[in-house]
Amino acid sequence: MKKVSLIIIGIALASFLIGVLAFQDSSDEAGRYDAKIDSLMNLMTIDEKIGQLNLPAAGDISTGLAQSSGIAVKIKEGKVGGLFNIRGLDKIREAQRVAVEESRLGIPLIFAMDVIHGYKTVFPIPIGLSCTWDMDMIRESARIAANEATADGIAWTFSPMVDISRDPRWGRIAEGVGEDPYLGYQISYAMVKGYQSDDLTKNNTMMACVKHFALYGASEAGRDYNTVDMSRIRMFNEYLPPYKGAVDAGVGSVMASFNEIDGIPATGNKWLMTDLLRERWGFDGFIVTDYTGINEMIAHGMGDLQQVSALALKAGIDMDMVGEGFLTTLKKSLEEGKIKEEDIDKACRRILEAKYMLGLFDDPYKYMDENRSKTEIFTEENRKKAREIAANSFVLLKNDNNTLPLAKEGTIALIGPMADNRENMPGTWSVAADFKNSVSVLDGLKNVVGSDVEILTARGANFVKDPKLDERISVFGKPTYRDSRSEEEMIKEAVEIADKSDVIVAAIGESSEMSGESSSRTSIKIPKTQRNLLKELLKTGKPVILVVFTGRPLDLSWEDENVPAILNVWFGGTETGNAIADVLFGDVNPSGKLSVTFPRNIGQVPIFYNHKNTGRPITKEWFQKFKSNYLDVPNTPLYPFGYGLSYTNFEYSDMSLSSTDLTGDASLEVSVQVTNSGPKDGAEVVQLYIRDMVGSTTRPVKELKKFEKIFLKAGESREVKFNLTTKDLEYYTYPDSDSGKELVKIWEPGEFEIMIGTNSADTQSEMITWNKKSSK
Repeated sequence: MKKVSLIIIGIALASFLIGVLAFQDSSDEAGRYDAKIDSLMNLMTIDEKIGQLNLPAAGDISTGLAQSSGIAVKIKEGKVGGLFNIRGLDKIREAQRVAVEESRLGIPLIFAMDVIHGYKTVFPIPIGLSCTWDMDMIRESARIAANEATADGIAWTFSPMVDISRDPRWGRIAEGVGEDPYLGYQISYAMVKGYQSDDLTKNNTMMACVKHFALYGASEAGRDYNTVDMSRIRMFNEYLPPYKGAVDAGVGSVMASFNEIDGIPATGNKWLMTDLLRERWGFDGFIVTDYTGINEMIAHGMGDLQQVSALALKAGIDMDMVGEGFLTTLKKSLEEGKIKEEDIDKACRRILEAKYMLGLFDDPYKYMDENRSKTEIFTEENRKKAREIAANSFVLLKNDNNTLPLAKEGTIALIGPMADNRENMPGTWSVAADFKNSVSVLDGLKNVVGSDVEILTARGANFVKDPKLDERISVFGKPTYRDSRSEEEMIKEAVEIADKSDVIVAAIGESSEMSGESSSRTSIKIPKTQRNLLKELLKTGKPVILVVFTGRPLDLSWEDENVPAILNVWFGGTETGNAIADVLFGDVNPSGKLSVTFPRNIGQVPIFYNHKNTGRPITKEWFQKFKSNYLDVPNTPLYPFGYGLSYTNFEYSDMSLSSTDLTGDASLEVSVQVTNSGPKDGAEVVQLYIRDMVGSTTRPVKELKKFEKIFLKAGESREVKFNLTTKDLEYYTYPDSDSGKELVKIWEPGEFEIMIGTNSADTQSEMITWNKKSSK
């Protein structure tokens, strides 16, 4: 390791930096560097401290880093704390060299990237990952992502994104964990552990950044970047738990959300960033804005750039992504007395602590191992795991008359705009992927069946009819390959292909970038031009299997009514095509369960399973005048939370309870015998819900509290046991029903309904009573 800059600044700092030691254990990491950070900060000017708070995009970085480039000058001047979305070891090494050898104090940079669901080996989009309900798989996907990204110089990822969302119009529902706070907590915890492990000094672990704090998934009208407004009760019970899961797992950083909370944008919200996150939850990492989040507070009406930058710093923000409000205004605000030097010092210290925890002062080049880059990225082992996880994320929504699995014989018509489209397989936010390495559906089918099956293919339709809309969904290197032929010509060709085949596989739905950031939709149906194709394919009388690509819950009511088999594959990542073929031909039995409700139509939105009751609930399925329901459709969803079919059948015995009358700290054991009574081995997610019948504030009609994914061979049975304690009964409420006080987390005695089943709508239940501990 070169230390030219140490000579420049003198023996004192040289001995300080050389003396930096690696972690000896994981306890009190930040505290063990206090003296070293104090020593370094005593040498730093105000400008250098503010520079650590600046996170620009890579910009004009190139191999050989032009000495005259703006970013190079800023790095030399100590005005950059890190860079993000810079790719290539040569570029990263050069930027780091300038920082440690040409800046006055030689403080290393931290390099970040949006490693959202894999690096070069891409896993299913997060909403797909959540449908595995398999925390080991989810954690493993993050571990592999960290191993690959760190082999290419990346030390920090802007993941996991754990925003709860119940509105499929919002495109970023694709990046989240679904609608449930308990499942979201488990996923968030698993992802952070996958990225960070328990030792950030290792060169194959990376710092995670949970986002977007907070409530971003509840944007009004499902429109990205829009306002969020909700009660503290809903906030604490339904939207905050996944973020808390990341903090409990030891996440190193947090990203602020774009939306406002209680009338103050999150980026400038002291209650959120300091009172809640730091003081109440004990978070001791650093907080970064989202892209230009500080600057955007100007449009919110919070003041000019100097005002909003000071507001963000005092709220608890430590690092400014891209906007450079900190860099250009904080010194002036300090001189004018609008902020204190200790505010700057706190933020600077947190950034330096993160760099120490990552071991960057010990070795700034620790993540730049060319051998690892050549041998540990996009390996066969990683691709095999991605294929397995993708197949487990798919959700079988319908399978009339056992249309699936397909036999490996005859002729298959593979039709649709996603039939042969490698670039759109990985899904949104796959920024590091080499799309040429993705496996298309066509390639996957050929890989699995070889010459045993003849596969005929046709495009059949464009994604959308409007060419201008097509341009908006064909970005980030993911072309839609729009066909210039008329809709009638393409359908005619597809029907001719279908007529020559025994079965039709229709690969249709959204393109990769029809969901994701800035991809909100007011219609959540399959686009009309693709539905027209599907109608004509059904007219052939051949069996049709609909393979749906989507990053959001869709309105599939028409498809559910008319198509015999529907497999939702989300966007499965690099190995999508192979995984789809594995499931279609029965080499893998689908086991995915929905982590988000699918509505009957957009008029039901928002719709979610753990809703509150009303004072006028319906007492039959539908319809009752002067009750809370619709005239035109039932209240129930098309596909409920937790739903997913299998190629086999699972039978549940009556549940068994260790007691129906409990007191105090007792534990309730709930058990059920699950039998695979069908012809194939398969996995089932056993789900346990509760309902608190009476509360000091209103409670949901049911809440997921436990689940277990089990694998059973055909004919095998297993007893599944869950233990409930009073901790599982807790929720946030106002003490003494006084909404002017701070929320407290408590459990209240009374009656509880215990439910267990295969999804949130298909459960059996029993009532119990749980009383407070009797006094003696």
